[in-house]
Amino acid sequence: MNPNDVDNNARSRLALALDVDDLVEAGRLGRKMLPWFSVAKVGLELFSASGPEAVGAFVDQGYEVFLDLKLHDIPTTVGKASRVLGSLGVSYVTVHSSGGVDMLAAAVDGLNEGASAAGLIPPMVLAVTVLTSDLEAPESLLQERLGYAIEADCGGVVCAASDLQKVSSTAPELLSVVPGIRPEGVAANDQGRPATPREAIKEGAGLLVIGRAVTSSSEPEKAAARIAAEVADAI
Repeated sequence: MNPNDVDNNARSRLALALDVDDLVEAGRLGRKMLPWFSVAKVGLELFSASGPEAVGAFVDQGYEVFLDLKLHDIPTTVGKASRVLGSLGVSYVTVHSSGGVDMLAAAVDGLNEGASAAGLIPPMVLAVTVLTSDLEAPESLLQERLGYAIEADCGGVVCAASDLQKVSSTAPELLSVVPGIRPEGVAANDQGRPATPREAIKEGAGLLVIGRAVTSSSEPEKAAARIAAEVADAI
């Protein structure tokens, strides 16, 4: 696929997971994958290595930045940390829903305050429901955590593809962000509940997080092009 032929609707649904500890390597990947991905996910590993510089690098490349730190602490601490993160220019920040409503709400308020003080658009809080590495979780737990996200006014949730029907029926207004995406023939690795891009989109996913399926491929551009085409076909 020619990068110029990438379907913009498909590109808007794809986030590139930059799970490395080297900003130079991550930046190289970001520049290479920009035709197929609209969002760059900066996780704990890269943020620990490079801090806010990692955010600025991908904003400058033209990405929306998804800061995947999975904040989880007392509400006061999460609120103060969120004020800092809100001033960085990120578009999404993950917070563990297991911390409860007050903690999630503190993150929402902190991000709004930090962004407003910097003259930026406030980032969306993504409440992490149940990790995709977990093979099973009681349906009542997912329901409880969705309730927390709704009450705290989060903008979205992170969930496995297998939980999308419950999310859509309980909280259709929330953006569903789905990691653990593995195209046919790609190893699941540590993902306990993987799904193909087509399956996830058909189940209602709003944003797919793609990592090793592309970044560990011997031909990352071709891998990205195949995923983008599959997503375009499924939309």
